[in-house]
Amino acid sequence: MPSATTGFWTPVALSRDLPAGTVMPARTAAGSIALWRSASGRISASADRCPHRGMRLSHGFVRGETLSCIYHGWSYGQAGNCLRIPAHPGLTPPETIRVATHDVEETDNVIWAAVGTPASKPPKLDGFTPLRSLTAFADIAAIEAAAGAKASPDGLVEIDASTGAVCLLLSAWEDGQTLIHVLLKADTGPAAGIGASRAAESLRRRAEGLQREIAQ
Repeated sequence: MPSATTGFWTPVALSRDLPAGTVMPARTAAGSIALWRSASGRISASADRCPHRGMRLSHGFVRGETLSCIYHGWSYGQAGNCLRIPAHPGLTPPETIRVATHDVEETDNVIWAAVGTPASKPPKLDGFTPLRSLTAFADIAAIEAAAGAKASPDGLVEIDASTGAVCLLLSAWEDGQTLIHVLLKADTGPAAGIGASRAAESLRRRAEGLQREIAQ
C-alpha cells in the first residue's frame, strides 16, 4: 500500500450499487464515509457525520445535487459546504459549516475513494466485469492464504473457478475486515456469475476459518 504521504485509492463500491439519487455508507482504511450520487449522476464522498448533531450522513437522502441529513435536514453540496438549514430558510450558511470530502473516481464500473492525496488515478480494470461485493471477517493475509496467491499492488487476487477466471479486488478496513469485490475476466453469462459467486463465498469461509485459527 502506498504511503500516507502520497495517499492511495480504495475501491469502496461497485457502480451498480449506487444509482442516481441515493446515498450509502462505505468504508476505507481511514474510517467510514458517506458515498452518494446526485440526481445528475455525479458521485461524491464525504465524512459520515453531520457537523450539526453528528448524525450519520449515510442515513440521509439525496435531493437534486445535494446531500441532506435525515435529522434536521441540513443540506450539503459536493464540495462539502452547507447550502441550506431548513430551520432558518432565510439564512445563507457560513462557509465554516462544512463536511470533509474525499476525492472520488468511477472507472470500469468500480467506485474509488481517496485516502490522502494520491499521486495518480485509480488503477484500470479493463476486461473485468464487476459481479458483486461481500465482506470477510478476515484480513488480506488470511484471504491470500486461502486463495494460495498474493494480491497485486492494485489489490487484485486471481482465483480459479470451474466457470472461468475470477478475480477478487480487495479493500482492507481498519478493524481487520476486508471488502471483497468479485470480478469476472469476461461477461460470460449467468452460469459464470453463479460459479464465481460460489467460489468467492467458499474462499471467504476458508479465510475466516484461518483468521479464527490465528486468533486462538
